[in-house]
Amino acid sequence: QGQVVESGGDLVQPGGSLRLTCLFQSTIFSEAIMEWYRQAPGQQRELVASISGLDRTTYADFVKGRFTISRDNGLNIVYLQMHTLEPEDTAVYYCKATLLQRDEYWGRGTRVTVSP
Repeated sequence: QGQVVESGGDLVQPGGSLRLTCLFQSTIFSEAIMEWYRQAPGQQRELVASISGLDRTTYADFVKGRFTISRDNGLNIVYLQMHTLEPEDTAVYYCKATLLQRDEYWGRGTRVTVSP
């Protein structure tokens, strides 16, 4: 209960695509606000995208039109589909789950490297 596990990070060429997956073990997954953050070397962690239990989504300006967040409540999974990747997207991507607007659960991250 409460474990968050990310996967899907990889080395990809500029212009390529990746899909990240986040599994959140919770009996009330459908109520969780799920978010993807990223942290590049030497930079602060920043919010990339979020999705509410009602499937309302928000995106950082720097990924609009390129990334899509979605969730599968039957599988307790949230996805981050990334297209047109740029070297600036290189970072460790973290998934965060928030329950009851107060309990936060973080994963350990998955590394995305965009390089020729």
